[in-house]
Amino acid sequence: MSELAPQRPGESISARRFAIVASEFNHEYVDALVESASTELRALSRGANIRVVRVPGAFEIPVVVREVAHDADAVVALGVIIRGHTTHAEHLARSVTDALQQIAIDQRVPVINAVLSLDNEQQARERCIGNRINRGTEAARAAVQIANVMAELRSHG
Repeated sequence: MSELAPQRPGESISARRFAIVASEFNHEYVDALVESASTELRALSRGANIRVVRVPGAFEIPVVVREVAHDADAVVALGVIIRGHTTHAEHLARSVTDALQQIAIDQRVPVINAVLSLDNEQQARERCIGNRINRGTEAARAAVQIANVMAELRSHG
């Protein structure tokens, strides 16, 4: 996993509509991701409409992403799955990832998958809290960039 965040894209010319669907499970880390993503979306897309919807856990993220996708230029999915002593976390992460990809394709709306599957809480702190490797910031940057790409494609097609 890279420790360098992608470069910050240029500011969006027009206000965009973003949805953030975030798990309540592991809330300390997910709350930090939501805050970072929201701050970056506001900085990159002045006047952005940002809707935050909370769900109980990572498994519930895809169904809500599908529900809000019709009203967004991009959706950011945020969650933290910390591995335990069984393979449950791996199955959960794969299921969520596959579902989010299928929703993006079916709905033709970009879905940024920042549902993190991590080994331990130290990795969660490193990736969710602070600025060094903040996956919420990265997800917001990707959302703005792909929303701009999609708008450009659709304006010419």
